[in-house]
This record gives sequence, structure tokens and C-alpha cells, in this order.
Amino acid sequence: MNKIIGIRKEDKNRWERRTPLVPEHIQELRKKEKLDFMVQPSKIRIYSDQEFSAVGANLTENLRECDCVFGIKEMPIDFFQPKKTYIFFAHVIKGQSHNMPMLKKLLERGCNLIDYEKVTDDKGKRLIFFGHHAGLAGMIDTLWAFGRRLENEGIVSPFQDIRQTIQYENLAQAKQSIVEAGKKITEEGLHPSLVPLVCGFTGYGNVSGGAQEIFDLLPFEEIKPKALGEFFAKKNFSKNKLYKLVFREEDIVEPIAKTESFELKDYYAHPEKYRSTFERYVPYLTMLVNCIYWDNRYPRLVTKNFLKLLYKNEPRLRAIGDISCDIEGSIEATVKATSSDNPVFVYDPITNRTIDGMVGRGPVIMAVDNLPCEIAKESSLYFGNILKPFVPAIAEADFSVTFDKCQLPSEIKKAVITYQGELTPDYKYITNYLR
Repeated sequence: MNKIIGIRKEDKNRWERRTPLVPEHIQELRKKEKLDFMVQPSKIRIYSDQEFSAVGANLTENLRECDCVFGIKEMPIDFFQPKKTYIFFAHVIKGQSHNMPMLKKLLERGCNLIDYEKVTDDKGKRLIFFGHHAGLAGMIDTLWAFGRRLENEGIVSPFQDIRQTIQYENLAQAKQSIVEAGKKITEEGLHPSLVPLVCGFTGYGNVSGGAQEIFDLLPFEEIKPKALGEFFAKKNFSKNKLYKLVFREEDIVEPIAKTESFELKDYYAHPEKYRSTFERYVPYLTMLVNCIYWDNRYPRLVTKNFLKLLYKNEPRLRAIGDISCDIEGSIEATVKATSSDNPVFVYDPITNRTIDGMVGRGPVIMAVDNLPCEIAKESSLYFGNILKPFVPAIAEADFSVTFDKCQLPSEIKKAVITYQGELTPDYKYITNYLR
């Protein structure tokens, strides 16, 4: 009897249009691997029900017969069936309190949970992710927000014709609008008050790569962070291009002890030994695009107190694209996440208040926490291409044996959070949060 795979509809919010596997993936897996698929109907999914039906998937609300169920976002606690396997972004590995009831239910029902976030190679590099597409959409939205902010200031700019990502039919159309803005910069130049227009990117991973892919469609010159002061001192600026900086760890922190030097491995192992130096760069930036991983062990990049000092005058900083979107995290002024229908707010550092939209004192902050949804077709196809090779092994695995004997690819086995209703050895620490 063929194993049955379920594809759950996404219903966390009305913007979640992605799917872990697209119709062409299902068609290939049915033909080559003899797998059967049940797909929950959805009115908002980027691929229609008819497209799934056309490749042989069975459309049904009831996925109880499925051996394993794939999704994207967290699943409701009443969805889980005893001893079944579920694969999705669980958001439990940091002990996220809002997802502990869901994790408890998985444990109570003896389920197996595989979390995409922990699927890694032998060097710990993530393999299944949407980060690149978050960067793509986030940069488009940041440029859109920047253009709207300038418009509110009465400044005409090539950015005002850029739309929010979700308003484009596809990524290619969005990219073309960025290219057109770049042509205007080359031919007509920027408003004198914007010269030099400096954009800083924190991080150099998948998210930053996606963001830079969009930015690099514009005419630009790259500057090393350590050369930024000298660059401004020379005052040899061009109105026909932008200036880009990419900040690595050694650019943004330093050891607290003056006798020590920066060591990347040491920083990751002992971040408490380091302090942020990033704020010395911020006065030079027109836009800041934040793409780094952060948790509360690490120093913040930009604090509320620093912004309060910065905005006592009229700083250059107009917009922050916080693609990482850690609430009051590396960018402490990101006090809330936003959504595609209300994507930005202005943080007033003097009053410590936020105002939705573009108007107000302080930087406009883009903090949409589900950016790949805005390019749902491209991100689903990309994600499914990476996921597809692992699907047969997950479907065929014998989850009745002990965990040490379960024959899963090593990349997937590392991502098994719960097995037969128990936390696996690498994730026993989550017990502390379940209490």
C-alpha cells in the first residue's frame, strides 16, 4: 500500500498563500516514488485547487488517513492525530511560549515533529528555508517605504514609483520597477538632500543575499564599513548612484576586554564578552536593512536610547527595513511586527511611541514578519525544490522503531523535535519551557 502524504492548507492569516510542495512536485513524486497525496482545499493558496487535482492529488479536508502531513506555519492543536508525523516551521526551539500548548498536544498524542528550521548539513548550515525570498520581498518593501517617506517630506525621488511587493503580479515585474528607478537615478540623479544615499546591510547570509539582489539592480558603489568615515571626509559624492555597506560580525561588535581581539567562533560561543560598536555607523546611513540572526544573548545593534540622541537633530536615517523582525531585538525600536496590509510604522524615539504609516518624527520601520508570502509563487517553488528530495525518505521511514534505529537522512533526523511523543535528546532542554 502506498504511503499517503498530506498537504495542509495554511490559515494562520489571510496573507499566507504558500505551499510546501507545488503541483509539479506532487506530479513528479507520484510518478517516480509512487506516493499518494491528499491536499486540503484552500481559497487563498497561490496554486489553485484545480492545479493540484490536475496532477492526481486528492482534494479533501480530512487528512486523518495521511501518514505524514507537510505544512508551512504552525498547526492548530486540535489538528494532530495520534502517532502521525508532522513537518512544518514549529517555532518551539527557543521555548516560544505561544507555541508550548501546540507542542504539549504533539507530545500527548505521541506524534513525531520535524522542524524545517533544524534541517542542516554536517556543518550546521540550514538547508530548507525561505530566507532568500524574505530578503527579496523585504528590500522591495523597504525601498517602497523609503519612497513614500520622502514623498511625505515633499522630496521627489525615483523611489516613489516603486510599489509594495504584494502589489506586483510576480517577482520579475517587481524587479523591473527597481531597474526603472535605477535608470532615473543614473540619468536624472537624486535630490541634493539625499546625496550621498547610503544603505547598510547587516549580515551576509541568505536573507541579506536576497535583499542585496534587489538593491544591486540600482546603480551603486560598495564601501567597506571601516572606510565610511574617510569616505564622508573626502565629500566626493555622486548624485547618480547609491552607496552600499555590508556589515559582518567584526564590523559591529568588539571584545569588552581591551586586551582581547575579535574572534568569530569566540563571539558565537561567548557573546556576553562582546559589546556593540554598530551605532557609530548609523549617523551616516540613509537606510538600514537588518538581516541578521539575533537572540537575547547578543548585543543590540541599535538601541532606543541611541535613537533618542540621534533624533534630537535631523539625522540622515529615514528608513529601517527590519527583515529579521525580532521584537525589541537587534533593532530595539522594532516594538511590533507588521503585516502586508499595514506594513510600516514610524517610531518616535523622543516619546517612545509608534504611529502606523509614514508620518512622524523618527525612522519609518518596515517589520512585516511573513515576507515570503508577498512573493508566494516564487518562494513556494524554491522551497519545494529543496524539500522534494527529502519527501520519499520521510514518507517511507518506520517511525515505530526506537529513535536511534529510525532510518532517516541525517539532515532530517537532526530536525526531529518529538518522536513517539517524547522530546528527542537534542531537544530535551525544551522541557524547561513546557513547565
